[in-house]
Amino acid sequence: MIKLYSSPSCISCRKVKKFFKQYNIPFVEKNILKTPILRDEIVKMLTMSENGFDDIISRRSRVFQETGLDLEKMKTQELVNFIIDNPSVLRRPIIVGEIDLQVGYNGEDIEVFIPEEIRNRECLECYGKNVDCPYVKAIKFQDKNGKLVEGDCPFKV
Repeated sequence: MIKLYSSPSCISCRKVKKFFKQYNIPFVEKNILKTPILRDEIVKMLTMSENGFDDIISRRSRVFQETGLDLEKMKTQELVNFIIDNPSVLRRPIIVGEIDLQVGYNGEDIEVFIPEEIRNRECLECYGKNVDCPYVKAIKFQDKNGKLVEGDCPFKV
C-alpha cells in the first residue's frame, strides 16, 4: 500500500491525492502535523532514498533554520529523534510505495506508482476515438476510420 506523508496546506500534496484518485490508486494519507511519525517510517524513507536525510529534510523549514542544525555532525539516531520531535522539517509530500520513494510532486515521476495491471492493460475505452483520454499522450496509430492519429499511451500494450 502506498503511504502519502502530507500536511493540509501543501499544494503538492493535493496534486498527489488528485493524481491517485484519478487513477484509482489506493493510498493511505498521514498528516505529519497531526499524527506522530514513527521511527520505522523514517528509517524506511532513509533506506529508500538516494541521499538519506538530504532527500527528506527541508533545510528551508523554520524549525531547521532556528535550530541551526549541522546534519553532517549529527548521528543518525539524533536526526531521527529530531524528525520525530519536529515533523515539520520533513519535505512534503513524501510518497512511499513498496519499492519507490518520491519526495515532492513530479508529474512524470509519479507515474511509477500506477499499478502494473493498469499500465499494461489496453485502453479500450478511448482507442481510436477522439476523446480526451488521460492515458494518451504521443504515439501514432490508426483510428477505426484508418486516419493516422498521434498519441502516447504508456498503458497500451
